[in-house]
Amino acid sequence: MRKVLKIAKREYLAAVKTKGFIIGLFVAPLLMSGGALVMLLTADNIDTTDRKLAIIDHSGILAEALVLAAEERSASEVYRRKDGKKLKPAYLIEVIEPDISNPQAQRLALSERVRNGELHAFIEIGSAVLHPGENEEADQAFFYGQNAALDDSRRWIEGPLNQHLRDMRLVEIGVDESLTEDLFDWVSVQGLGLVSVDPDTGTIGEAERSNEIEAVFVPMAIIALMFILVMMGAVPLLNSVMEEKSQRIAEVILGSVKPFEFMMGKVLGGVAVSMTGSAVYVSVGIIAVNRGGSPEFVPYEILPWFFLYTFLSIVMLGAAYAALGSACNDVKEAQTVTMPAMMPVMIPLFVMVPVLKDPMSSFATWMSLFPPFTPLLMLLRMSTPGGVPWWQPWVGLVGIILTVVLSVWVGGRIFRVGILLQGQPLRLSNLFRWAVRG
Repeated sequence: MRKVLKIAKREYLAAVKTKGFIIGLFVAPLLMSGGALVMLLTADNIDTTDRKLAIIDHSGILAEALVLAAEERSASEVYRRKDGKKLKPAYLIEVIEPDISNPQAQRLALSERVRNGELHAFIEIGSAVLHPGENEEADQAFFYGQNAALDDSRRWIEGPLNQHLRDMRLVEIGVDESLTEDLFDWVSVQGLGLVSVDPDTGTIGEAERSNEIEAVFVPMAIIALMFILVMMGAVPLLNSVMEEKSQRIAEVILGSVKPFEFMMGKVLGGVAVSMTGSAVYVSVGIIAVNRGGSPEFVPYEILPWFFLYTFLSIVMLGAAYAALGSACNDVKEAQTVTMPAMMPVMIPLFVMVPVLKDPMSSFATWMSLFPPFTPLLMLLRMSTPGGVPWWQPWVGLVGIILTVVLSVWVGGRIFRVGILLQGQPLRLSNLFRWAVRG
Protein backbone atom coordinates (compact mmCIF):
# COMPACT_ATOMS: atom_id res chain seq x y z
CA MET A 1 0.00 0.00 0.00
CA ARG A 2 2.91 2.35 0.75
CA LYS A 3 4.19 1.97 -2.82
CA VAL A 4 0.72 2.60 -4.21
CA LEU A 5 0.46 5.84 -2.23
CA LYS A 6 3.91 6.92 -3.38
CA ILE A 7 2.94 6.47 -7.02
CA ALA A 8 -0.37 8.26 -6.35
CA LYS A 9 1.51 11.16 -4.75
CA ARG A 10 3.86 11.31 -7.74
CA GLU A 11 0.96 11.41 -10.18
CA TYR A 12 -0.92 13.99 -8.13
CA LEU A 13 1.99 16.39 -7.73
CA ALA A 14 2.97 16.01 -11.36
CA ALA A 15 -0.54 17.13 -12.31
CA VAL A 16 -1.37 19.89 -9.83
CA LYS A 17 2.05 21.61 -9.91
CA THR A 18 1.72 22.43 -13.58
CA LYS A 19 0.35 25.70 -14.92
CA GLY A 20 -1.95 23.66 -17.13
CA PHE A 21 -3.84 22.35 -14.10
CA ILE A 22 -4.39 25.86 -12.72
CA ILE A 23 -5.44 27.17 -16.11
CA GLY A 24 -7.68 24.14 -16.64
CA LEU A 25 -9.54 24.84 -13.40
CA PHE A 26 -10.70 28.13 -14.89
CA VAL A 27 -10.95 27.17 -18.55
CA ALA A 28 -13.01 23.98 -18.15
CA PRO A 29 -16.09 25.68 -16.61
CA LEU A 30 -15.85 28.43 -19.21
CA LEU A 31 -15.88 25.86 -22.01
CA MET A 32 -18.86 24.02 -20.51
CA SER A 33 -20.87 27.20 -19.94
CA GLY A 34 -19.42 29.28 -22.75
CA GLY A 35 -22.69 29.65 -24.65
CA ALA A 36 -24.59 30.91 -21.61
CA LEU A 37 -21.79 33.34 -20.70
CA VAL A 38 -21.66 34.76 -24.22
CA MET A 39 -25.44 35.25 -24.19
CA LEU A 40 -25.21 37.11 -20.86
CA LEU A 41 -22.31 39.28 -21.99
CA THR A 42 -23.93 40.14 -25.31
CA ALA A 43 -27.46 40.57 -23.99
CA ASP A 44 -27.18 44.37 -24.20
CA ASN A 45 -25.24 44.40 -27.48
CA ILE A 46 -28.29 44.33 -29.74
CA ASP A 47 -28.16 45.73 -33.25
CA THR A 48 -30.62 48.64 -33.10
CA THR A 49 -30.34 49.60 -36.77
CA ASP A 50 -33.83 50.19 -38.16
CA ARG A 51 -35.10 47.39 -40.36
CA LYS A 52 -37.06 48.19 -43.49
CA LEU A 53 -39.70 45.62 -44.39
CA ALA A 54 -41.70 45.52 -47.61
CA ILE A 55 -45.22 44.06 -47.63
CA ILE A 56 -47.09 42.68 -50.61
CA ASP A 57 -50.69 42.36 -49.45
CA HIS A 58 -52.78 40.33 -51.89
CA SER A 59 -55.70 40.36 -49.44
CA GLY A 60 -55.84 44.17 -49.32
CA ILE A 61 -56.87 44.16 -45.66
CA LEU A 62 -53.69 43.77 -43.59
CA ALA A 63 -51.01 46.17 -44.85
CA GLU A 64 -52.44 49.26 -43.13
CA ALA A 65 -52.90 47.39 -39.84
CA LEU A 66 -49.28 46.21 -39.91
CA VAL A 67 -48.04 49.74 -40.58
CA LEU A 68 -49.98 51.01 -37.53
CA ALA A 69 -48.71 48.13 -35.38
CA ALA A 70 -45.11 48.95 -36.37
CA GLU A 71 -45.64 52.62 -35.48
CA GLU A 72 -47.14 51.67 -32.09
CA ARG A 73 -44.18 49.39 -31.42
CA SER A 74 -41.75 52.19 -32.25
CA ALA A 75 -43.55 54.53 -29.86
CA SER A 76 -43.74 52.11 -26.91
CA GLU A 77 -40.93 49.56 -27.15
CA VAL A 78 -38.01 50.83 -29.21
CA TYR A 79 -36.82 53.62 -26.86
CA ARG A 80 -36.40 53.52 -23.10
CA ARG A 81 -38.63 56.13 -21.53
CA LYS A 82 -36.38 57.36 -18.73
CA ASP A 83 -33.39 58.29 -20.90
CA GLY A 84 -34.49 57.77 -24.51
CA LYS A 85 -31.89 55.07 -25.16
CA LYS A 86 -32.67 52.94 -28.19
CA LEU A 87 -33.22 49.33 -27.13
CA LYS A 88 -34.52 47.64 -30.27
CA PRO A 89 -34.57 48.25 -34.02
CA ALA A 90 -37.64 50.00 -35.37
CA TYR A 91 -39.57 48.32 -38.18
CA LEU A 92 -40.21 50.63 -41.14
CA ILE A 93 -42.84 49.15 -43.41
CA GLU A 94 -43.11 49.86 -47.12
CA VAL A 95 -46.33 48.73 -48.79
CA ILE A 96 -45.83 47.33 -52.30
CA GLU A 97 -48.66 46.90 -54.79
CA PRO A 98 -48.92 43.26 -55.91
CA ASP A 99 -47.82 42.50 -59.45
CA ILE A 100 -50.56 40.15 -60.58
CA SER A 101 -49.16 39.70 -64.06
CA ASN A 102 -45.68 38.49 -63.02
CA PRO A 103 -45.46 37.81 -59.25
CA GLN A 104 -42.24 35.80 -59.55
CA ALA A 105 -40.44 38.72 -61.19
CA GLN A 106 -41.62 40.98 -58.37
CA ARG A 107 -40.27 38.53 -55.77
CA LEU A 108 -36.93 38.46 -57.57
CA ALA A 109 -36.73 42.26 -57.66
CA LEU A 110 -37.46 42.49 -53.93
CA SER A 111 -34.97 39.71 -53.20
CA GLU A 112 -32.29 41.73 -54.99
CA ARG A 113 -33.17 44.74 -52.83
CA VAL A 114 -32.68 42.56 -49.75
CA ARG A 115 -29.31 41.35 -51.05
CA ASN A 116 -28.25 44.94 -51.76
CA GLY A 117 -29.20 46.06 -48.25
CA GLU A 118 -32.09 48.31 -49.29
CA LEU A 119 -34.56 46.04 -47.47
CA HIS A 120 -34.18 43.80 -44.47
CA ALA A 121 -36.87 41.41 -45.73
CA PHE A 122 -40.23 41.34 -47.46
CA ILE A 123 -43.52 39.69 -46.59
CA GLU A 124 -46.11 38.39 -49.04
CA ILE A 125 -49.64 37.93 -47.71
CA GLY A 126 -51.98 35.60 -49.56
CA SER A 127 -55.36 36.71 -50.86
CA ALA A 128 -57.35 34.20 -48.76
CA VAL A 129 -55.81 34.67 -45.31
CA LEU A 130 -59.08 35.93 -43.82
CA HIS A 131 -60.94 32.76 -44.78
CA PRO A 132 -58.39 30.02 -45.50
CA GLY A 133 -59.41 27.34 -47.94
CA GLU A 134 -57.65 24.57 -49.79
CA ASN A 135 -55.28 26.86 -51.70
CA GLU A 136 -52.18 26.80 -49.48
CA GLU A 137 -50.42 29.60 -51.33
CA ALA A 138 -53.39 31.96 -51.09
CA ASP A 139 -54.21 31.44 -47.39
CA GLN A 140 -50.72 31.89 -45.95
CA ALA A 141 -48.16 34.63 -45.39
CA PHE A 142 -44.54 34.22 -46.50
CA PHE A 143 -41.46 35.92 -45.09
CA TYR A 144 -38.48 36.28 -47.45
CA GLY A 145 -35.16 37.13 -45.82
CA GLN A 146 -31.49 36.22 -45.54
CA ASN A 147 -32.05 34.32 -42.28
CA ALA A 148 -35.81 33.91 -42.19
CA ALA A 149 -35.88 30.96 -39.80
CA LEU A 150 -34.31 32.91 -36.92
CA ASP A 151 -35.40 36.44 -37.81
CA ASP A 152 -37.00 38.35 -34.91
CA SER A 153 -39.07 40.51 -37.26
CA ARG A 154 -40.73 37.40 -38.70
CA ARG A 155 -41.79 36.30 -35.21
CA TRP A 156 -43.02 39.81 -34.37
CA ILE A 157 -45.14 40.25 -37.47
CA GLU A 158 -47.14 37.10 -36.70
CA GLY A 159 -48.66 38.84 -33.66
CA PRO A 160 -50.33 41.91 -35.21
CA LEU A 161 -51.16 39.97 -38.37
CA ASN A 162 -53.16 37.30 -36.54
CA GLN A 163 -54.66 39.80 -34.10
CA HIS A 164 -56.10 41.89 -36.94
CA LEU A 165 -57.46 38.78 -38.67
CA ARG A 166 -59.23 37.76 -35.44
CA ASP A 167 -60.77 41.22 -35.07
CA MET A 168 -62.03 41.18 -38.64
CA ARG A 169 -63.57 37.72 -38.25
CA LEU A 170 -65.41 38.87 -35.12
CA VAL A 171 -66.76 41.92 -36.94
CA GLU A 172 -67.99 39.73 -39.80
CA ILE A 173 -70.07 37.57 -37.46
CA GLY A 174 -71.51 40.64 -35.74
CA VAL A 175 -69.70 40.46 -32.40
CA ASP A 176 -69.25 43.80 -30.66
CA GLU A 177 -65.54 44.53 -30.21
CA SER A 178 -66.17 46.11 -26.79
CA LEU A 179 -67.39 42.72 -25.55
CA THR A 180 -64.30 40.87 -26.68
CA GLU A 181 -61.55 42.63 -24.74
CA ASP A 182 -60.80 39.48 -22.73
CA LEU A 183 -61.47 37.00 -25.52
CA PHE A 184 -57.85 36.44 -26.44
CA ASP A 185 -56.23 37.07 -23.07
CA TRP A 186 -53.71 34.34 -22.27
CA VAL A 187 -53.78 32.78 -18.81
CA SER A 188 -50.44 31.25 -17.90
CA VAL A 189 -50.33 28.14 -15.71
CA GLN A 190 -48.01 28.77 -12.77
CA GLY A 191 -45.81 25.90 -11.66
CA LEU A 192 -45.94 25.04 -7.95
CA GLY A 193 -44.41 22.32 -5.84
CA LEU A 194 -46.41 19.90 -3.72
CA VAL A 195 -48.16 20.88 -0.50
CA SER A 196 -46.59 19.36 2.61
CA VAL A 197 -47.11 19.23 6.37
CA ASP A 198 -44.65 20.80 8.80
CA PRO A 199 -43.40 17.86 10.93
CA ASP A 200 -42.87 20.09 13.96
CA THR A 201 -46.17 22.01 14.05
CA GLY A 202 -48.40 19.74 11.97
CA THR A 203 -49.67 22.70 9.93
CA ILE A 204 -50.21 22.48 6.20
CA GLY A 205 -47.79 24.77 4.42
CA GLU A 206 -48.17 26.70 1.20
CA ALA A 207 -46.81 25.18 -2.00
CA GLU A 208 -43.65 26.88 -3.19
CA ARG A 209 -43.43 28.33 -6.67
CA SER A 210 -41.34 26.22 -9.03
CA ASN A 211 -38.12 27.85 -10.10
CA GLU A 212 -36.44 27.22 -13.45
CA ILE A 213 -33.00 27.69 -11.89
CA GLU A 214 -33.68 24.98 -9.33
CA ALA A 215 -35.33 22.68 -11.85
CA VAL A 216 -32.85 23.01 -14.72
CA PHE A 217 -29.69 24.93 -13.89
CA VAL A 218 -28.77 23.15 -10.64
CA PRO A 219 -29.04 19.59 -12.08
CA MET A 220 -27.21 20.54 -15.26
CA ALA A 221 -24.48 22.32 -13.28
CA ILE A 222 -23.90 19.18 -11.20
CA ILE A 223 -23.70 16.99 -14.29
CA ALA A 224 -21.36 19.42 -16.05
CA LEU A 225 -19.12 19.52 -12.99
CA MET A 226 -18.89 15.73 -12.76
CA PHE A 227 -18.13 15.52 -16.48
CA ILE A 228 -15.28 18.02 -16.02
CA LEU A 229 -13.89 16.01 -13.12
CA VAL A 230 -13.96 12.77 -15.12
CA MET A 231 -12.15 14.50 -17.97
CA MET A 232 -9.66 15.87 -15.48
CA GLY A 233 -8.89 12.75 -13.44
CA ALA A 234 -9.75 9.61 -15.41
CA VAL A 235 -9.42 10.25 -19.13
CA PRO A 236 -5.75 11.43 -19.05
CA LEU A 237 -4.74 8.04 -17.61
CA LEU A 238 -5.09 6.40 -21.02
CA ASN A 239 -2.45 8.59 -22.67
CA SER A 240 -0.31 8.75 -19.54
CA VAL A 241 0.03 4.96 -19.30
CA MET A 242 0.54 4.63 -23.05
CA GLU A 243 3.38 7.19 -23.00
CA GLU A 244 5.13 5.56 -20.05
CA LYS A 245 4.87 2.20 -21.77
CA SER A 246 6.14 3.42 -25.14
CA GLN A 247 9.03 5.35 -23.54
CA ARG A 248 10.02 2.32 -21.40
CA ILE A 249 9.47 4.28 -18.20
CA ALA A 250 7.00 1.64 -17.01
CA GLU A 251 9.68 -1.06 -17.18
CA VAL A 252 11.86 0.91 -14.77
CA ILE A 253 9.00 1.50 -12.34
CA LEU A 254 7.94 -2.15 -12.48
CA GLY A 255 11.37 -3.08 -11.24
CA SER A 256 10.25 -2.02 -7.75
CA VAL A 257 6.44 -2.34 -7.74
CA LYS A 258 3.91 -4.85 -8.96
CA PRO A 259 1.79 -4.03 -12.04
CA PHE A 260 -1.40 -3.81 -9.94
CA GLU A 261 0.28 -1.42 -7.51
CA PHE A 262 1.48 0.67 -10.44
CA MET A 263 -2.00 0.86 -11.94
CA MET A 264 -3.74 1.66 -8.66
CA GLY A 265 -1.19 4.33 -7.86
CA LYS A 266 -1.96 6.09 -11.12
CA VAL A 267 -5.72 5.67 -10.59
CA LEU A 268 -5.58 7.10 -7.06
CA GLY A 269 -3.45 9.94 -8.36
CA GLY A 270 -6.20 10.74 -10.85
CA VAL A 271 -8.77 10.52 -8.05
CA ALA A 272 -6.77 12.98 -5.96
CA VAL A 273 -6.59 15.42 -8.88
CA SER A 274 -10.37 15.21 -9.40
CA MET A 275 -11.12 15.58 -5.70
CA THR A 276 -8.95 18.69 -5.59
CA GLY A 277 -10.83 20.12 -8.52
CA SER A 278 -14.20 19.23 -7.02
CA ALA A 279 -13.28 20.89 -3.70
CA VAL A 280 -12.31 24.07 -5.54
CA TYR A 281 -15.40 24.15 -7.76
CA VAL A 282 -17.88 23.34 -4.99
CA SER A 283 -16.35 25.86 -2.59
CA VAL A 284 -16.29 28.64 -5.18
CA GLY A 285 -19.82 27.76 -6.27
CA ILE A 286 -21.21 27.89 -2.72
CA ILE A 287 -19.49 31.21 -2.03
CA ALA A 288 -20.73 32.70 -5.30
CA VAL A 289 -24.33 31.56 -4.77
CA ASN A 290 -24.40 32.79 -1.17
CA ARG A 291 -22.93 36.15 -2.13
CA GLY A 292 -25.53 36.36 -4.88
CA GLY A 293 -28.25 36.15 -2.26
CA SER A 294 -29.64 32.76 -3.31
CA PRO A 295 -28.37 30.20 -0.76
CA GLU A 296 -31.49 28.10 -1.27
CA PHE A 297 -30.12 26.97 -4.63
CA VAL A 298 -27.17 25.14 -3.06
CA PRO A 299 -28.15 21.43 -2.86
CA TYR A 300 -26.32 20.66 0.39
CA GLU A 301 -28.10 17.33 0.78
CA ILE A 302 -26.74 16.21 -2.61
CA LEU A 303 -23.09 17.14 -1.97
CA PRO A 304 -22.11 13.99 0.03
CA TRP A 305 -23.57 11.83 -2.75
CA PHE A 306 -21.77 13.98 -5.32
CA PHE A 307 -18.35 13.44 -3.76
CA LEU A 308 -19.00 9.74 -3.20
CA TYR A 309 -20.26 9.08 -6.72
CA THR A 310 -17.43 11.17 -8.20
CA PHE A 311 -14.83 9.16 -6.28
CA LEU A 312 -16.28 5.82 -7.41
CA SER A 313 -16.72 7.03 -10.99
CA ILE A 314 -13.08 8.09 -11.27
CA VAL A 315 -11.86 4.77 -9.84
CA MET A 316 -14.11 2.76 -12.17
CA LEU A 317 -13.25 4.69 -15.32
CA GLY A 318 -9.64 5.30 -14.32
CA ALA A 319 -8.97 1.57 -14.00
CA ALA A 320 -10.54 1.00 -17.42
CA TYR A 321 -8.54 3.81 -19.07
CA ALA A 322 -5.29 2.66 -17.46
CA ALA A 323 -5.90 -0.88 -18.72
CA LEU A 324 -6.61 0.37 -22.23
CA GLY A 325 -3.53 2.59 -22.12
CA SER A 326 -1.38 -0.41 -21.21
CA ALA A 327 -2.64 -2.22 -24.32
CA CYS A 328 -1.78 0.68 -26.66
CA ASN A 329 1.61 1.01 -28.34
CA ASP A 330 1.35 4.52 -29.77
CA VAL A 331 -0.77 7.65 -29.91
CA LYS A 332 -2.75 6.41 -32.91
CA GLU A 333 -4.00 3.34 -31.04
CA ALA A 334 -4.81 5.47 -28.00
CA GLN A 335 -6.89 7.81 -30.13
CA THR A 336 -8.75 4.84 -31.60
CA VAL A 337 -10.01 3.62 -28.23
CA THR A 338 -10.61 7.03 -26.62
CA MET A 339 -14.10 7.55 -28.05
CA PRO A 340 -15.45 4.05 -27.25
CA ALA A 341 -13.98 4.39 -23.75
CA MET A 342 -15.88 7.66 -23.31
CA MET A 343 -19.28 6.05 -23.89
CA PRO A 344 -20.07 5.55 -20.16
CA VAL A 345 -19.74 9.32 -19.81
CA MET A 346 -21.22 10.44 -23.13
CA ILE A 347 -24.41 8.33 -23.13
CA PRO A 348 -25.77 9.95 -19.92
CA LEU A 349 -25.26 13.34 -21.58
CA PHE A 350 -27.25 12.19 -24.61
CA VAL A 351 -30.26 11.18 -22.47
CA MET A 352 -29.97 14.07 -20.01
CA VAL A 353 -32.92 16.06 -21.36
CA PRO A 354 -35.58 13.28 -21.24
CA VAL A 355 -34.34 12.24 -17.78
CA LEU A 356 -34.49 15.84 -16.57
CA LYS A 357 -38.02 16.33 -17.94
CA ASP A 358 -39.38 13.16 -16.32
CA PRO A 359 -36.96 11.94 -13.64
CA MET A 360 -39.44 9.41 -12.22
CA SER A 361 -40.14 7.63 -15.51
CA SER A 362 -39.22 3.98 -15.95
CA PHE A 363 -36.63 4.96 -18.54
CA ALA A 364 -34.92 7.45 -16.20
CA THR A 365 -35.05 5.04 -13.26
CA TRP A 366 -33.55 2.04 -15.05
CA MET A 367 -30.93 4.12 -16.85
CA SER A 368 -29.78 5.61 -13.54
CA LEU A 369 -29.59 2.14 -11.95
CA PHE A 370 -27.37 0.80 -14.73
CA PRO A 371 -23.95 1.01 -12.99
CA PRO A 372 -21.81 2.69 -15.69
CA PHE A 373 -24.40 5.49 -15.95
CA THR A 374 -25.36 5.67 -12.27
CA PRO A 375 -23.03 8.46 -11.09
CA LEU A 376 -24.21 11.00 -13.66
CA LEU A 377 -27.86 10.09 -14.05
CA MET A 378 -28.62 9.33 -10.39
CA LEU A 379 -27.18 12.69 -9.35
CA LEU A 380 -29.18 14.36 -12.11
CA ARG A 381 -32.41 12.82 -10.81
CA MET A 382 -31.56 13.49 -7.16
CA SER A 383 -30.93 17.18 -7.84
CA THR A 384 -34.34 17.76 -9.44
CA PRO A 385 -36.92 19.44 -7.16
CA GLY A 386 -38.93 16.26 -6.57
CA GLY A 387 -35.91 14.09 -5.82
CA VAL A 388 -36.07 10.29 -5.95
CA PRO A 389 -37.21 7.55 -3.54
CA TRP A 390 -34.69 7.15 -0.72
CA TRP A 391 -33.74 3.59 -1.68
CA GLN A 392 -32.69 4.29 -5.27
CA PRO A 393 -29.39 6.12 -4.50
CA TRP A 394 -28.43 3.25 -2.18
CA VAL A 395 -29.23 0.60 -4.77
CA GLY A 396 -27.27 2.62 -7.32
CA LEU A 397 -24.39 2.87 -4.84
CA VAL A 398 -24.28 -0.90 -4.38
CA GLY A 399 -24.31 -1.39 -8.14
CA ILE A 400 -21.52 1.09 -8.76
CA ILE A 401 -19.37 -0.37 -5.96
CA LEU A 402 -19.67 -3.84 -7.49
CA THR A 403 -18.84 -2.40 -10.89
CA VAL A 404 -15.81 -0.59 -9.46
CA VAL A 405 -14.52 -3.84 -7.96
CA LEU A 406 -15.04 -5.63 -11.28
CA SER A 407 -13.41 -2.80 -13.24
CA VAL A 408 -10.35 -2.75 -10.97
CA TRP A 409 -10.01 -6.53 -11.06
CA VAL A 410 -10.38 -6.82 -14.84
CA GLY A 411 -8.28 -3.71 -15.42
CA GLY A 412 -5.52 -5.08 -13.22
CA ARG A 413 -5.36 -8.33 -15.18
CA ILE A 414 -5.20 -6.51 -18.51
CA PHE A 415 -2.67 -4.02 -17.17
CA ARG A 416 -0.37 -6.78 -15.88
CA VAL A 417 -0.01 -8.26 -19.36
CA GLY A 418 -0.29 -5.19 -21.55
CA ILE A 419 2.14 -2.88 -19.78
CA LEU A 420 5.17 -5.06 -20.62
CA LEU A 421 4.01 -6.40 -23.98
CA GLN A 422 5.61 -4.40 -26.78
CA GLY A 423 4.58 -4.52 -30.43
CA GLN A 424 1.34 -6.45 -29.86
CA PRO A 425 -1.42 -4.71 -31.86
CA LEU A 426 -4.48 -3.56 -29.96
CA ARG A 427 -7.29 -6.06 -30.49
CA LEU A 428 -10.51 -6.62 -28.58
CA SER A 429 -9.86 -10.36 -28.55
CA ASN A 430 -6.52 -9.77 -26.79
CA LEU A 431 -8.21 -7.68 -24.11
CA PHE A 432 -10.74 -10.43 -23.43
CA ARG A 433 -8.04 -13.08 -23.32
CA TRP A 434 -5.88 -11.07 -20.91
CA ALA A 435 -8.90 -10.32 -18.71
CA VAL A 436 -9.83 -14.02 -18.47
CA ARG A 437 -6.41 -15.61 -18.30
CA GLY A 438 -4.46 -12.76 -16.74
